[in-house]
Parts: sequence; structure tokens; C-alpha cells
Amino acid sequence: MKPIWIVDDDQSIRFVLEKALMREDLPTRSFTNAREVLSALEAANDEDGPQILVSDIRMPGGSGLDLLTKVKEKHPGLPVIIMTAFSDLDSAVSAFQGGAFEYLPKPFDLPKAVELIRRAVEESQREEVAEERMAAAPEMLGQAPAMQDVFRAIGRLSQSNVTVMITGESGSGKELVARALHKHSPRANGPFVAINTAAIPKDLLESELFGHERGAFTGAQTMRRGRFEQAEGGTLFLDEIGDMPFDLQTRLLRVLSDGHFYRVGGHNAIKANVRVIAATHQDLEQRVKEGVFREDLFHRLNVIRLRLPALRERREDVPMLARHFLQQSAKQLGVEPKRISDAAIERLMSFAFPGNVRQLENICHWLTVMAPAQLIEPKDLPPEVLESAPSAALPSALGEARVGGAAVPSVPVAAPAAPATEAPAEVFPATPTLAGWESALEAEAQHLLAAGHHDVWDQLTKRFESKLILTALQNTRGRRIEAAQKLGIGRNTITRKIQELGLE
Repeated sequence: MKPIWIVDDDQSIRFVLEKALMREDLPTRSFTNAREVLSALEAANDEDGPQILVSDIRMPGGSGLDLLTKVKEKHPGLPVIIMTAFSDLDSAVSAFQGGAFEYLPKPFDLPKAVELIRRAVEESQREEVAEERMAAAPEMLGQAPAMQDVFRAIGRLSQSNVTVMITGESGSGKELVARALHKHSPRANGPFVAINTAAIPKDLLESELFGHERGAFTGAQTMRRGRFEQAEGGTLFLDEIGDMPFDLQTRLLRVLSDGHFYRVGGHNAIKANVRVIAATHQDLEQRVKEGVFREDLFHRLNVIRLRLPALRERREDVPMLARHFLQQSAKQLGVEPKRISDAAIERLMSFAFPGNVRQLENICHWLTVMAPAQLIEPKDLPPEVLESAPSAALPSALGEARVGGAAVPSVPVAAPAAPATEAPAEVFPATPTLAGWESALEAEAQHLLAAGHHDVWDQLTKRFESKLILTALQNTRGRRIEAAQKLGIGRNTITRKIQELGLE
């Protein structure tokens, strides 16, 4: 195992940590200043480099924060723990912003320090494995049996030009499957053109699909090629085909039947050399029965049907997908990728994901921006996940009201947007009235007293303080001093309360 590097100009600190880690069978290497560390990093190879770097903030010859910045430039995946005195808590916040794994306040409790380092080592090893998997990750991810069936179907269709219908809930990744079918088909060198038939107004959709001639209608000042022409020699993906207007279904059927179409306002038939892949989240058989979807078109499209499972049907894929999306979001935003704890992963796996893979991607993007630390814990997950657990019989008096039987957070928090194709959720007031809050508190107190509890004061006070502090920290993105100022308490008070309430 690679050693833990300790950087501190205080010999006693280095000695204590070395001995404690030695008892845990964790190898160490010590340095007295940042210059020594940077020189050693330049000379180190992958095998003798550090597993974890533990550094003091204030040292002669360069601060720990400067060291953190330089280390993260060259070794972005290396977990760094910053040691700081309580008076340097402002610096600790800067450490988090610079990508530190965690900070260790001085004077520290030795068992807690060892536990923190051990946790960093475990995370480092887990991320190394995850990065190796991600490096070899294909364009689609999934280990669940249902996804393996999809992959096998894509493989069987790889040398075919047959029309495919992809079904599945919104956000389940139907376009990814369509792209994979194109990529592994004989048409891979041709264009892949996608169009969402539900997102384009009915009066424009015909022109979008088939193009138009100059002067075909008001505003058509030039000839325009439609999606069928753009996809010539390749694949045309028709998403949400179930929403296509009935009269346009007739034109699409004609193209699929004889391979020709006309531009809007045109008189010359154009041959279409295009493979069509369609997708829908609707029950097309039911749409046919209702008379809103042509039965002959349904049979033309439904030559091969691929059903994509919902994310709740393949929960074992959530850890891999979450880590993939966190890496992806960090790359898009130009920041250090965040890690996610096993406990947070378990909480995600218990979530129903009505928006499927797209919702998980949105959540990971939200976490990349909003989670206060580099390691994502369950408490950092967005409200939609945290509030999804079964609620208690009585509404909580601490930060939650009930409107029409639904729990509503008392403080509005930015959360990932729902998939655009889903119906908007019903909107409730974001903040309960004072009377409602007091009534809920009274009801909770009566419930605890009736149950025979003798620590009602402590129970409710702790929950009240925890909710206030967590809400303030969420509001300030983890900046403790700013949170303390907003709450009207001292920074030493908020630090002590965080420790007492177990909110670390």
C-alpha cells in the first residue's frame, strides 16, 4: 500500500500521527514544509507516491492551501486532509473550495484523526477502482440483467437496417439506445439525426421532417432540407412518436412504405435512404385502440421492439451511473470531481427515480454544484431524495409542513429540474405559516409526552438546532462562519454545536 504523507513543521504532530498510523498498519512518510513535498511528488512514480496527503495550513516556506492548489493541479484525484487550528476555520472553508477531502481541527482527538485518515484511504482506493472502470466505460452503462438484454439486442441488430421501436419511460435513455444502434450498424459512417415530434408545433413539424420549397408558405424565403434529407445514408431517430399528429402519420407511413417523400410545396418525389428508429413512452397499442395512432403505421414501426427498463428496475446500476455522472458534471464545470459515500449511494438506490436516468444525471449535476464538501454524504442529497423516505405518522415540527398530505420543506432549496417531458408537479407554498409551524411543534410534543418520553425537551431542542444549522449551512454552501453570522451566533458556538449534534 502507498504511504500517507504527513506535512507539518511541528515535530510532535508528525511523531504522534506516525505512531498512531503505524499501529493501524498504515505506512507513512513525513515532511517539514511544502517545498519538500512538491520535490518528492516530482520524483515519485505511481507506486511510491502518496495514498493520502495530510498537511498543516501554517508552515514556513509556503502554506498548506498553496500546497493544496499545486497538488490538485497535477494530482486531482489525490485526497488531501488539511490540519488547522480553530482560529483558522476561514481557511478550512477555503480548503474545501480548493478541493480538500476534509479538514482536521487542532488540537485533534487522535482516534478521530486516524478514523478520518482511514476513511480517506478507503475512499481513495474505491475511487481508483471506479476511475479504472470509468476509463473503460462504453457509451451506455448497465450491469443489471435487464440492461444486458438490451445490449445483447443491440449486438444482434448490429448488421441490420431493420426499423426499431424503443419503448420506455421518460428519461430512461431511449436516445442513447438509438445512437448505439446507429453506431454499431452498417450506417455508422452516415449522419444520426434526432427529432422530438412532441417538442415541435404541429404546423412546423411537417416542414421539419420533409423540408419545404421556396414560397411554399409565408416566410419560406428559401428552400429548406428536412430531417429525412439531412439523415440521408444514416439514421433518423423519431422520439415521442406517439405524439405525432394523425395527418403527418399518413405521410410518414408513405415514406416507410415506398421510400419516397415530397417537400412541403414540392412536386418532385425525393428518394429516402434512411433507417428509421422510433421511440415512445406511451402505450401505442392503446393509442391505436383510441383511434389517435394509425394501426398500419404502428405495424410498420414495430418490426423490432426494444423495451428499456426503468431505473428502479435496475437499482444495481445506480452506483456506477452516479459516479459516471459526477465525473461528467465535474468535467463540464471545470471543477474537481466529488466522491460519494456508500451511505449516500444506498439512499439513492432506495429512491424511486420517477425521472429515471435523466433525473439521476440532474441530481449528480446538482450535487456537483451544491454539496458543501468533496465527499457527498446522505445529508447532502437534494430534498426530492431525502423526503422520499416513508414519513412518520405525525408531521415533523422541525422544518416541515403538510399541505394536502404532502410534505413541504420550510426553506426553498434549489433542486434538479424534472425531465421536460413529464407533467409538472403540483406546487405548494414553500413556507408554512407561523401558526402552522407552532401547531406542528405542539402536536409533536404531545405525541412524545403521550408516549411516555422523559427527554422531550432534549429531543426537540436537538432536532430544532440541527434543522436550523443544516438549513443555514445549505444556504451558505457549507461556509460555517457565514452561517453563524446569519443565525446570529458565534463561530465557536456553531462549531461546538456541529460536534455535539453529530453534524460533521
